Amino acid sequence: MGSTFVFAFNAIMPIVLLVLLGYMLKKIRFIDQSFVNILNKFVFRIGLPILLFYNVYSINSLNDIDWAVVLFAVVAILAVFTVGLLFVSIAIKDPKQKGVILQSIFRSNFALIGIPLAQTLGGSEALAIVSIISAFTIPLLNVLAVISLTMFQRNEFGERISITKVLMTIVKNPLIIGVLLGLLTLVIRSVIPVVNGELVFSLKNNVTFSYTFIKIMSQTASPLALIALGGQFEFSVVKKLAKQIIIGVTWRILIVPASVLTVAYLLSPRIPGISESYPALMALFATPVAVSSAIMAHEMGGDDQLAGQLVVWSTICSIATIFFTIVIMKSIGAI
Repeated sequence: MGSTFVFAFNAIMPIVLLVLLGYMLKKIRFIDQSFVNILNKFVFRIGLPILLFYNVYSINSLNDIDWAVVLFAVVAILAVFTVGLLFVSIAIKDPKQKGVILQSIFRSNFALIGIPLAQTLGGSEALAIVSIISAFTIPLLNVLAVISLTMFQRNEFGERISITKVLMTIVKNPLIIGVLLGLLTLVIRSVIPVVNGELVFSLKNNVTFSYTFIKIMSQTASPLALIALGGQFEFSVVKKLAKQIIIGVTWRILIVPASVLTVAYLLSPRIPGISESYPALMALFATPVAVSSAIMAHEMGGDDQLAGQLVVWSTICSIATIFFTIVIMKSIGAI
């Protein structure tokens, strides 16, 4: 149990320390709000899209896809979104906070915490499953994020944002574009001839400089996103947002993982592949609020202060919840 706690602690603390670094740099005025805003823009429009493209590009083949597991993950996300939508529509009054809290309910830190978590729990096999699931769930999560951040907003005339504008926002979302370009490369790769077990042409082997560039750029997204988040963090607003923070964090790291992982365990005898996918499902449903949710809230006019608080506090509190989730899953032989 001690080693399990050390693992969970080591998985979360680098995230916490990077957020703390951003907070301290802002506090000592090494960086200012203008710099943080530019950093957010870079991460959202360049860093994260390249990271998502790289993750999808790293999938070996379309033939590796376990459609039963992908379908379970997609249906689970849609179910969580629907329940969360009903909840925030009734329980949350501020329109700018409704979408932010809804986003925290269904959108986890799959890329930054989930992928290394799954790899530690299940090794290269779990990492392969995570990469496959991410190719389908990340576009879905981002589409739902755009919907959640726009459906409660009003224009200058007090009218709801039009469906056309929502669709255009989805189409132009850089994160979705990054994943779709990754999927396009997979499709193209599937028709490229293979000689002696190697593709005739690939970015990795034939255009090495471009692959190296993409890989290096993908590595900038996570630390810069977390530093920018720390630069936005304000302890002074915790008290006035305490209720909303508790609601969002409770849903994200307690209610959602307990519900989805329980259903997955009960359905595992009937759905092929689920029993081998628990580390990936933990990565998708048991991790804290996605860092990009705060960046997206800032870019799209949501309550970015609340969004940032939800990321930070769900990350801190998830040290305990991930630990207990791992203990429970190990005790029942799931991982």
